[in-house]
Amino acid sequence: MSRVLDLNADVGEGVGNEAALLPLISSANVCCGFHAGGVAEAVRTIQEASRRGIVIGAHPGFADREHSGRRELAVTPDDVRYLTAYQLGALQALAEALGCSLRYVKPHGALYHQLCRNRSLAEAFVAVVERWHWPVVGLPDSQLEWACRGRVPFVREGFADRRYRPDGTLVPRTEPHALLHDPQEAFGQAQRLIQQSNIRTLCIHGDTPGAVDLARQLRNLLQTHGYVIESFVANMSPPTATETGTTELS
Repeated sequence: MSRVLDLNADVGEGVGNEAALLPLISSANVCCGFHAGGVAEAVRTIQEASRRGIVIGAHPGFADREHSGRRELAVTPDDVRYLTAYQLGALQALAEALGCSLRYVKPHGALYHQLCRNRSLAEAFVAVVERWHWPVVGLPDSQLEWACRGRVPFVREGFADRRYRPDGTLVPRTEPHALLHDPQEAFGQAQRLIQQSNIRTLCIHGDTPGAVDLARQLRNLLQTHGYVIESFVANMSPPTATETGTTELS
């Protein structure tokens, strides 16, 4: 029996490998322009993803380009709400101007991990996403997953190019061997995550060295073992007019 799995990648961050990477994935996390990238990169990425029929999502992060949005910052729930609203609103407006639409949200880097640990920050983030009722991508059994319950769909994610600690958290990038480059090892890790955590989407970071080759070989391994690569939004119902109503931010 075929099993369905989504492959997502962080794109539009100025790395410049989208033309090669996008055909290998099913969901594109498009940078909102704060932690990397910019308008020109977002436009090119949205257009290319749309042309290829790839589902497009927003990838908001901290405004910390020096550290690529991967340095944790001291933020309040209000900080998270306004930072998120600004980025999602801007990228959605850009997508609409290009005749496209966003379908989900995946926070980036340090913001992602802080939301997964801190319930009050996660609640603030979800309060903004509720405006569009988009699915949120994050770690299984995290505070972000709990904050989404009964409010917006949550999609469990695993990482193909990052090593894990025994407690299920990722090995920090500052530590040796934090990145995983071997396709066979990545495939084995993916299988474990699917079985143990019921993940629905698997991430390959666009700025990981050798990302395109890893994505290509991993995709081939997954398909050889009976997986169908398809975006997780394919079987989700689109939000209703009521669900996409505005949410007060003040």
